[in-house]
Amino acid sequence: MTMTAPARAPETPRLTGRLKVVLVVLLVAQFMLAVDFSILNIALPAIGDGLGFSLSGLQWIATAFALPAAGFTLLFGRVGDLLGRRRIFLGSLALLGLSSLVGGLATTPEILIAARVAQGLATAAATPAGLSLLTTAFPEGPLRRKALGLNGALMSAGFTAGAVLGGVLTDLLSWRWAFFVNVPVALAVLLIAPAVLKESRPVTRPRIDLPGAAAVTLGLLALVFGLTQAGEHGWTHPVALLSLLAGVVLMITFYFVERRTREPLVPVHVLRKRTVAWGNILGLIAFATETSLVYLLTLYLQKTLGFSAFTAGISFGVLGAGTVIGGLIAPKVMARTSATTALVAGGLLQAAFTAALLFLGTGPASLALLLPATFLGGVGNMLVIVGFMVTATTGLPDHEQGLATGLASMSQQVGITLGTPIMSAVVTAATAGAMTGAAILDGVTLAIAVNTALVLLGVLIAATVLRRRHHAAR
Repeated sequence: MTMTAPARAPETPRLTGRLKVVLVVLLVAQFMLAVDFSILNIALPAIGDGLGFSLSGLQWIATAFALPAAGFTLLFGRVGDLLGRRRIFLGSLALLGLSSLVGGLATTPEILIAARVAQGLATAAATPAGLSLLTTAFPEGPLRRKALGLNGALMSAGFTAGAVLGGVLTDLLSWRWAFFVNVPVALAVLLIAPAVLKESRPVTRPRIDLPGAAAVTLGLLALVFGLTQAGEHGWTHPVALLSLLAGVVLMITFYFVERRTREPLVPVHVLRKRTVAWGNILGLIAFATETSLVYLLTLYLQKTLGFSAFTAGISFGVLGAGTVIGGLIAPKVMARTSATTALVAGGLLQAAFTAALLFLGTGPASLALLLPATFLGGVGNMLVIVGFMVTATTGLPDHEQGLATGLASMSQQVGITLGTPIMSAVVTAATAGAMTGAAILDGVTLAIAVNTALVLLGVLIAATVLRRRHHAAR
């Protein structure tokens, strides 16, 4: 009688020494890019005083960054596929470091705005290139889920850390350090990355779809500009309406161009993949709701509770901690269940604790509610973000990962840009111009209710459209 050796369980893939360095390099870069989205928000009044910006001109410090960061992401993501993601990643980080140095040394509003445009272009190129280098360095499965979990955690934490860091640097040193802080980080990544990152480019280099690139880039620019104008002047402002209408027309034009061209910027079959299309919608909702919640709570902490910018910024450290923990546990949740389960569970957790903020009051005792609610809501939001990243980049070959990550990065950056104008318009409508602490609280409360409804819409999409696909695939 022969004995059969028991079957050995498949070994869990492990990170090699080189992959650990690759992961650290890419995560540090992505964290820095995320910090840039919010680091100047609290510093805006100090920048205005230092360089002589008018009150209406201050919003262009944010808009000059947001327009290219969102508008060019998809194009640069595809360019990275064609010309080499490593080359695009390193070049964009060099541009980010240089433009940050110029911004920190700026002596006029014009120089600072030019530096912000360059920072936005660098972010539009570096974000999808870095994310696609991450997804191609780690094969589908546990290692990629872990890498994307850490990436999502640090990106969301970076947005929150930007608010904290901006307040600290502005109060203790100068607003100029909100620019200078990027320079040594970019230099460190540029010194290490060439030795550990492998280049990736196609064997045959197709033509870039110029009509499609023009349509989608101009369409995104028009949409983002319209959103920023709506946030500043209201949703009935003619410039906002015309820009949004132009953006919609251009995006529809882009779709029909892609259907007819031989070498499209975004192949229609990719857009028709349920995971790509609906995953990106969920990502847009996730980023729009959480980043706009930071804006709402900034208003509440400073205008209703009377906190300083520094204290308000420090308060968001709890939210940042929640996002980091959410990013760490998200891969484990998906390993035991699925990405769709993480999207649904995370959305329900985020919705529940966002809704809890409806009970905020006018006294500092409300911090006992705000801090744990933002912590747990941050955990839930990060489950959604990591679930979205995995869903939107799964099932595509390596040569289309730049496209997939470009779409994911576009959803992220448009979501960040989209959320604040929407919530700002809700607060403005609710307060009817009143700036008392009680009026601001009423406006913030209504906007939090809208925020919660958007999160629940995401849960409904994940629980129906994506859940149906998951069961069909089994």
